[in-house]
Amino acid sequence: MYESQTMALILSRMLTATPNTIDKRQGSVTHDMLAPAAVELTQGYSELDAILELAFTDTATEGYLERRAADYGLTRKAAAKAKGFVTFRANSGQPPTTIPAGTLVSTGGDQPNYFIVDVGGTTSAARPNSVTLAVTAEVAGAAGNADKNAVTAIIGDLVGVLTVTNAAAFTGGVDAESDDELRVRCYDRARQSVASGNAAHYRQWALEVPGVSDARVYPVWNGGGTVKVVILGSNKRAPDAAVVASTQKYIDPTQDGTGQGQAPLGAIATVAAAVEVKINVSVKVELAAGASLDEVKAQLTSDVNEYLGQLAFSDALVRFNKIGTLLLDSSPIVDYTDLTLNGSTGNIQIKDGEVAVLGTVIVT
Repeated sequence: MYESQTMALILSRMLTATPNTIDKRQGSVTHDMLAPAAVELTQGYSELDAILELAFTDTATEGYLERRAADYGLTRKAAAKAKGFVTFRANSGQPPTTIPAGTLVSTGGDQPNYFIVDVGGTTSAARPNSVTLAVTAEVAGAAGNADKNAVTAIIGDLVGVLTVTNAAAFTGGVDAESDDELRVRCYDRARQSVASGNAAHYRQWALEVPGVSDARVYPVWNGGGTVKVVILGSNKRAPDAAVVASTQKYIDPTQDGTGQGQAPLGAIATVAAAVEVKINVSVKVELAAGASLDEVKAQLTSDVNEYLGQLAFSDALVRFNKIGTLLLDSSPIVDYTDLTLNGSTGNIQIKDGEVAVLGTVIVT
């Protein structure tokens, strides 16, 4: 908006406003005194452009977007820490060993994730000489979600005395809400009529929980006063049990109509994860020069995942021809034949409350 306010233009206006009885030529005292001021004013106009960008929801970022969101009663969803259980096992010949609260364990690799023992315990004197304890990720975020058997290291004095592993995956780790995600919630809040526990209100409550990216609300789903809320995780798939439990607790922890959560008194809300429907893709391709099947498979997997994410809770039809278009738009592919989705050559209809996710990908 202020791009035209250059140093030369501003200086010209200042010199024009100066009486002609004063020497204004380049190199004169007047000219040389006004030129630095013109530079500073130019910088000020540049900052005004930036300030305008921060004043509106569609262009505001970080703290300025949070201030815009506050106008709608919204706050940025914070990152959440992953949780799980690890089993400590004493090495052969060791007596029962105490693991204090705060003990650190970690995954392997060049960038390990660390987890803290919540409540200490002692390995059993009986065989096996082990104990299973709850742990929480040291740092909040999705990086704390670990596969089973990923935790292999103990930090501190217990090294060499115990071994550690996790028999089940860690879940519940969620990244802080991004600017784009918060911006979408601002738009939803501004454009929908949210009041008095209506369907839009339940959706808003669900979206306020870390790890929830979208929600469908079904009023009177199981009789008068009942509401069902089906949610999607941050990756546009079914959320893990921890996110479902957090959403249930936030909206209606009692599920008996006593109204202890956000739900109005007398309403009984049930939160459930979206049901995943796997889309298995099989195709025969003609490769471009220098391309490989592994390269094609990786590209197809990425493209279909992105496409299905766009459909989640917004379009119930997985289009066969769209998958074909993704194949033809892939540079490693010259052409393809024998494309099937779940063994057929037609579109796949996704039912209400379901979400399409990529299953197997077979490329020959």
